[in-house]
Amino acid sequence: MSEPTEPFSDEQYALLRHVRFGELPPPVRPEDRLAATETDPPRYQPDPTPGQYEQDLRSGG
Repeated sequence: MSEPTEPFSDEQYALLRHVRFGELPPPVRPEDRLAATETDPPRYQPDPTPGQYEQDLRSGG
């Protein structure tokens, strides 16, 4: 059982992509696009609750 040695054509690759992935979604129209705005980096610890600082000092934390 020998495999064919000639490569696939572009049309055959396109058919294989279509079989594997299906149809592509429609492109997003320019008027439907939104401008991205950068936000502050996420905080890794929540703001302490009122009195939390004093409780941490008393408990040694």
